[in-house]
Amino acid sequence: MNSKKTIKVALAGAGAFGIKHLDGIKNIDGVEVVSLVSRDLEKTREVADKYGIAHVSTDLADSLALPEVDAVILCTPTQMHAAQAIQCLEAGKHVQVEIPMADSLADAEAVVAAQKKSGLVAMCGHTRRFNPSHQWIHKKVAAGELHLQQMDVQTYFFRRTNTNALGQARSWTDHLLWHHAAHTVDLFAYQAGSPIVQANAIQGPIHPVLGIAMDMSIQLKAANGAICTLSLSFNNDGPLGTYFRYIGDTGTYLARYDDLFNGKDEKIDVSKVDVSMNGIELQDREFFAAIREGREPNASVAQVLPCYQVLHKLEQQLS
Repeated sequence: MNSKKTIKVALAGAGAFGIKHLDGIKNIDGVEVVSLVSRDLEKTREVADKYGIAHVSTDLADSLALPEVDAVILCTPTQMHAAQAIQCLEAGKHVQVEIPMADSLADAEAVVAAQKKSGLVAMCGHTRRFNPSHQWIHKKVAAGELHLQQMDVQTYFFRRTNTNALGQARSWTDHLLWHHAAHTVDLFAYQAGSPIVQANAIQGPIHPVLGIAMDMSIQLKAANGAICTLSLSFNNDGPLGTYFRYIGDTGTYLARYDDLFNGKDEKIDVSKVDVSMNGIELQDREFFAAIREGREPNASVAQVLPCYQVLHKLEQQLS
C-alpha cells in the first residue's frame, strides 16, 4: 500500500486487552482507529469517546462494511478468534488476531488457509516475540552468542472465579493450554531456533464450576536438544504473571515481563533493544509495517501454526 497513506483500523473487543492496543497505537504514526466493536454498546461508546473513535457497533460485520477500514485487530473472546479472523480476510481486510489464533488445530489451519487464499497480512498476537527482554535473548541466539539449553517457565494466576486482567467478571472461560501455554510453546521454538519434536503434558483436577483444569505441567524438547519445562496454574495466590529462566551455554537469564536479569539477579538494560518497551505496541508496529511493506510479519499465522500443532498433541494426551 501507499507508504504515506494512513492505515485505518477497526478494533474488536473493548476490554482489558483492546485498551492496551488502543494505548499502543496512540504512539504509532500514520495509523488511526476509526471503528470500535464490542458487545456492550454503552461501554463501547465510553471507550470510543475517550480515544476519539467515531464509529461504534456491536457487530463486526458493520466495521468490515466500512470501505475505509484497511485492517482489523481482534481482542475478542478466544472462542471467536478463528471465525472472526477468517471473516476479516474474506472481507478483504488485513487482520491481527490476539493470542490464541484458535482453540483447536482445525480452526488454526482454516485461518492459515484463508490467509494464503487472500494474500493479506494475517498475524497472531504472540507478544513474547516482541517484548524487549525476549528480543534481547533472541538477538544473542541469532548472533551465535548463546545456545539455549533449557527454558524454565512459570505462568501463574489466581483465577478461582472467572475474571479478566482488570479483575472484572468475564463472560467466557480462559484456558491454560490453548491460551497461556500458547505463549511459551511458540516462544520456546522461536528462541531455540528449532522445531518442537517432543511434548508431554499432565493436568490437575477439573474445576467443578469452570470446567477446566486449574493446574498443568508441560515438557517440551526441540530438535536441537533444547528442553523446556512449563508450569501453569490458576490456583496461585501471588506473585502473578509469567516468569522465564533461560539457561544457555554462555549465561543464565531471567525475564520478568519487560525486565531482564542475569543469573546473579543483576538487571540488564533492554531499553535500547527497540523503539518502545511496550510489547503490544511493538507487535502492532510490526503488523502495520508488514501491511505497508507488503511482506509477511513476524508471528504471521503461518509462522505460529506449529505451536497449535503442539497444543493439539498435548490436548490429546490430556483428554
